[in-house]
Amino acid sequence: MTTPTYAEVERALLGRWPETRLEPSLDRIAAVCRLLGDPQQAYPVIHLTGTNGKTSTSRMVDALLRALDLRTGRFTSPHLQSMTERICLDGVPLSEELFVDAFADVAAYAQIVDDSSEHPLSFFEMITAMAFAAFADAPVDAAVIEVGMGGSWDATNVANGQVSIITPIGIDHERYLGDRPEVIAVEKAGIIKPGSHVVIAEQEAAVMDVLMRRAVDVGAIALREGIDFGVNHRATAVGGQQVDLQGIASAYSDIFLPLHGTHQAHNAAYALAAVEAFTGSKELDPDLVREAFAQVTSPGRLEVVRRSPTVLLDAAHNPHGAQATVEAVQDAFTFSPLIGVVGVMADKDVEEMLRTFEPVMAEIVCTQNSTPRSMPAAELAEIAEDVFGAERVILVPRLDDAIERAVGMADSAESNEDAIGSGGVLVTGSVITVGEARVLFGGTPA
Repeated sequence: MTTPTYAEVERALLGRWPETRLEPSLDRIAAVCRLLGDPQQAYPVIHLTGTNGKTSTSRMVDALLRALDLRTGRFTSPHLQSMTERICLDGVPLSEELFVDAFADVAAYAQIVDDSSEHPLSFFEMITAMAFAAFADAPVDAAVIEVGMGGSWDATNVANGQVSIITPIGIDHERYLGDRPEVIAVEKAGIIKPGSHVVIAEQEAAVMDVLMRRAVDVGAIALREGIDFGVNHRATAVGGQQVDLQGIASAYSDIFLPLHGTHQAHNAAYALAAVEAFTGSKELDPDLVREAFAQVTSPGRLEVVRRSPTVLLDAAHNPHGAQATVEAVQDAFTFSPLIGVVGVMADKDVEEMLRTFEPVMAEIVCTQNSTPRSMPAAELAEIAEDVFGAERVILVPRLDDAIERAVGMADSAESNEDAIGSGGVLVTGSVITVGEARVLFGGTPA
């Protein structure tokens, strides 16, 4: 049998049920994992859920574990540019060849499950099984696993997290998970396993009640932000921020985090607490902690891809994420004006996102990405006119043209003698929009 090409593997995976189609059952993923020899049990797992911040936090956990000389596997979603980004070994995405190998390792077993199930394995179930198998094959000392959506019924939940992290819970995917944070929390609490540690971000009271009840029910040790760990101090710095963190075992000061926004400081606190818990709640070497955080990157999260005028990419795709982005832009930059380039998915709370962006964006260029789920730019512009007023809304359906238009607007503002500061561009609204923009700016999968 000939080895498939990466393009063929990509097509085969995309031909399966998409990530947006859910059938709440762990039967198929459990079945394929059994056939593979339950690779997800071959290494300890740090498991993450929450509404926003999961991928950045995963990358920070990964960096800390590698600083401790542990071999890591990291599984995150969605990807920005290439499917290979979802499965990383030692902080690096699988090569296309290794990705193909991981697919080949799972494909025959997947066929058996497909043939014996009412529904075939979905795209996400298949790629989850590939990650589990690749990590066992490496082998890794620890795996950092981010849920795809929710928790209890997410394919990743066949793994047993020794430590779980629950980032702030807001509303997203309400069609699938519910329209109130405390309802969503019930599903997300499903990753808290008996006898584990769970690192819990600050939450609304009703959400915290749900999470704490689950922890008590299964005998997990809960570590709560603001009580057991947290951010002691943060200050904006050139290229990021300077933070002092309180871990569960010790305080760590003078940490440079090369990411923007208060939310990233909190993500760093979750990561630190999780790794301390993972290593037995002992103090980590402060120099290793500083070194690890100084190396952290989070592509597509307030990432600067161009200067003069500055172009930022941020994958905010729900109101909760949009609020964090707005606060971070105001905290770290002084753009006047800020031009938004926004392309969103049709199934999101678009109006609320636009209301969040409106106070900081002088003008908005409405565009769309290349996927069928993208809201047509004209429809987005119609909603934007109600929020921004027609005179501040520009319709440019092609993303490359939209970015070029916005850069020109920011550039001409910079050369205006009456401008208060320098102009900037923020490309946002969807992970896919930002991924496609990143390709246009020459970014590589990371």
